[in-house]
Amino acid sequence: MYIYDTLTAAVSDLEKRGYEYDFTLNSDFLECKAIDMKLMPEEFEIDEFYRFEGMNDPDDSAVIYAISSPVGNLKGVLIDAYGAYAENVSPELLDKLKMHQ
Repeated sequence: MYIYDTLTAAVSDLEKRGYEYDFTLNSDFLECKAIDMKLMPEEFEIDEFYRFEGMNDPDDSAVIYAISSPVGNLKGVLIDAYGAYAENVSPELLDKLKMHQ
């Protein structure tokens, strides 16, 4: 694992290491709109994750996940606020993300 001072530094380094795609969280899957790809929980792995705490406001806290998938042989990142997805995603996707939080 690496140590980063900021979310921006983490994203920059992960991009340099091949995590080139941006994923968004949907109810049952991760989506990469740039290449029109949807990944179900069983189709990706979380290689690394990093937490960032808001200095003055807990609402500024976030986690970045380094994601890889044999589907399309791709790597990318998912950035999400702590707990923001808890009510909006399937139990399978929630379990996968919570394992790494």
